[in-house]
Amino acid sequence: MKSLSIMLGAAALALATATPAIAEPRHDGFGQATLTGFAALPAQTFVTGSEPSGSLIGTTPINGITPPFADQPVQGFSGVVRRGAGIYEVLSDNGYGNKANSADFQLRVQRIKPDLNKGTVQVIGGFNLSDPDGHVPFPLTRADRVLTGADFDPESIVRLSDGTYWIGDEFGPFLLRFSATGKLLSAPIPMPGVKSPQNPYLNGEQPNLGSSKGFEGMARSVDGRTLYPLLEGTVAGDAPGALRMSEFDLRKGGYTGRRWVYQLESPANAIGDAIAVDAHRFLVIERDNGQGDTAAFKRIYLADLRDRDGDGKLDKTLVADLLELANPKKLGGFGETFRFPFQTIESVVILNDRTLAVLNDNNFPFSSGRTPGKADDNEFITVKLARPLFADPRVSK
Repeated sequence: MKSLSIMLGAAALALATATPAIAEPRHDGFGQATLTGFAALPAQTFVTGSEPSGSLIGTTPINGITPPFADQPVQGFSGVVRRGAGIYEVLSDNGYGNKANSADFQLRVQRIKPDLNKGTVQVIGGFNLSDPDGHVPFPLTRADRVLTGADFDPESIVRLSDGTYWIGDEFGPFLLRFSATGKLLSAPIPMPGVKSPQNPYLNGEQPNLGSSKGFEGMARSVDGRTLYPLLEGTVAGDAPGALRMSEFDLRKGGYTGRRWVYQLESPANAIGDAIAVDAHRFLVIERDNGQGDTAAFKRIYLADLRDRDGDGKLDKTLVADLLELANPKKLGGFGETFRFPFQTIESVVILNDRTLAVLNDNNFPFSSGRTPGKADDNEFITVKLARPLFADPRVSK
């Protein structure tokens, strides 16, 4: 929808005194996780009666699919919210991969209902994101202020108890607050001191964050008072592979100034999502950029904000290797070892203390991790962990 060390200079030391960094992963991980459910939404699924899309990606077939499209594709799941009764809300990303080619892709939250018995996913509705009240101070693509992939790149989503949503964007990076129906409620909130190449406020400054490396993950605290947005890329000047996780106070509507560092296993890796387990721990998807046979690293870690071993770093423990899931029932028609070999895996949600749901971003129509030359479906899997998370009970409600 990308051996660990932290170089401590004066700036990094100042950061570490207030906000410890994540430590090397412990090697006593949870053990092999098991695939317990599989469902897929076909790549060529579109919003009925919607506007045409894909006119800016050419007319040459891509993985067997020829653009443009008569309707808006239901694709690119880059975040997930559990709604109960087997229903989930999933966030489509910016469209076709960048600002320049996504002006006719309308940003949208889709409602889906997976059926793990049938192996299918039903789209049961959704809503577009828009700014009818003019909170965005810079020019938008559309006069009607329906938001598009040329305006923002939404990659993470949480829902609050009042029904509103907070969405993390990569272009700013910005935090965006929306109503229950997708209406922007306030101006985009920038991350202090960080700007990507697409940031509309650069004004000649050099960006200090890579393109599409903004808020790929964002967790909501279990008490509903705090957001923890996590960058996908390293800010210039930080140690290679060090990703900033910040704290945002929802009651005060601003950053607290506290932040931590999630250390990637390799600087070439990226994160895909983050979700709170309790007041101190988070699940984080970490992945390489490979797909299919070249996919070598697709994992979920348990990251702890506390410095338990006194080394000045936060702990990482391997929870699940998504390229080596046990599949004794051969679900989905796959063998006894199941691989989730997608380039971008960007959604995780806790179903119960030992079960996670994980979704890929199919980058429609570009990714072909499941079958070479064929556009990836959006897959929805459930994974049983080898041992409990001992999570706060509120996270699975």
